[in-house]
Amino acid sequence: MKDLKKLYWLVGIFLVMYFLPLGSPKITNAILEAFKLLQWYVINHTLACVVPAMFIAGAISTFMSQASVMKYLGPDANRFMAYSVASVAGIVLAVCSCSVLPMFAGIYTMGAGLGPASAFLYSGPAINVMAVFLSARVLGFDIGLARVIGAVGFAFVIGLAMAFVFRKTEQVRVNMAMNMPPPPHPTRPIWKTGLYFLCMIMFLVFSDWYNTNDVTIKMKSGTEMKANIQYSTQDFIEVKEYQPDGQMAVDAVRLEKKDIEKVIPEDNFVMRVHAMKWPLAGLMLIFVLIMAKKWFTRNEIKDWMKATWDFGMMIVPLLFGGVFVTGFIGGILPEKAVAAFVGGNAFLSNFVASMIGALWYFATLTEIPIVEMLMRLGMGKGPALALLLAGPALSLPSILVINKILGPRKTFTFCALCVVLSTMVGYVFGIMVN
Repeated sequence: MKDLKKLYWLVGIFLVMYFLPLGSPKITNAILEAFKLLQWYVINHTLACVVPAMFIAGAISTFMSQASVMKYLGPDANRFMAYSVASVAGIVLAVCSCSVLPMFAGIYTMGAGLGPASAFLYSGPAINVMAVFLSARVLGFDIGLARVIGAVGFAFVIGLAMAFVFRKTEQVRVNMAMNMPPPPHPTRPIWKTGLYFLCMIMFLVFSDWYNTNDVTIKMKSGTEMKANIQYSTQDFIEVKEYQPDGQMAVDAVRLEKKDIEKVIPEDNFVMRVHAMKWPLAGLMLIFVLIMAKKWFTRNEIKDWMKATWDFGMMIVPLLFGGVFVTGFIGGILPEKAVAAFVGGNAFLSNFVASMIGALWYFATLTEIPIVEMLMRLGMGKGPALALLLAGPALSLPSILVINKILGPRKTFTFCALCVVLSTMVGYVFGIMVN
């Protein structure tokens, strides 16, 4: 079966390379956009976001008691407790889907029920206090309120629906867990394990702390502009300038780094924390290293590193490939072209917005300025909400990883639930506000 999958990939790559019209300026620009997005992802998210999440996932599978996972998140756990614990994850984890994926893989392989694990998978990036606050401030109070209600409700509904649809396979997992020998008694108090995980999660939160990307740029020529950074590579930054009325320009401008004298971030609480994020993350890392040395054996540390490596080899290649393809598609379909499909509040517009949200990659909170731009280009409030509900939890990179963990049927069902629910809620919301 593995060899057959490799054959499919090789045939697909062969056909793409054989027929790809490299002479077309649109295609060559899309390839450049793909590499730009991938480089931006590598610079801004891999070390600060994906790598810490891999270590947390490895620690979950190594140090977390399987009995505890089964007690609070297992298929036979108290439903209200299990789904409540899974659904509030986003309040704690202000991170994007690529950080949640390794942790989802960790708790699912440890025995968490498909329902609670799916609720966690959706809620992690979707129920984000900062995202809800900024949605209300930038896009309107009605969209912000609808987003928080929809996101919390979706976590419960999607989790319950996944558990119901796949209840037979879940029962098989329960039976297998019941037949396993009882886990050994924990070698350390639960407060030590809890404090250890808390420090690792806080390291992830600080290292992946949100950057508003609103800056003042001083050029060596003496000119100055207020802008929002869209991309940052080794050679240039791509920005959208703020106009005198405070609105962001539609078209991006590329600035060579050699021509820039200084980039001054916006002065607010978020950016003050961002300026200190590495010292804060470093402090958490010191705590983690001290606890690991004092509380864990050499063999446990070795098992932790092995589990982290296994998660990395499974997830990172899929994330990189998905981000590259997303950038390529983005180069072919610019924002103005996308806005043409999501205007007004027709049911089809909401469905298209949900599909775009499900396939596109959004780093934490970047969906808000993108939706703001699309709304200025004619996107309706219903499709805007549909994209906000489907976007953070799903993306092409995350779908590839989910498929690796759950398999095609469960992945398709999870994605379909996100898209259908987002479409319906967006459509009803659009009717209400209009």
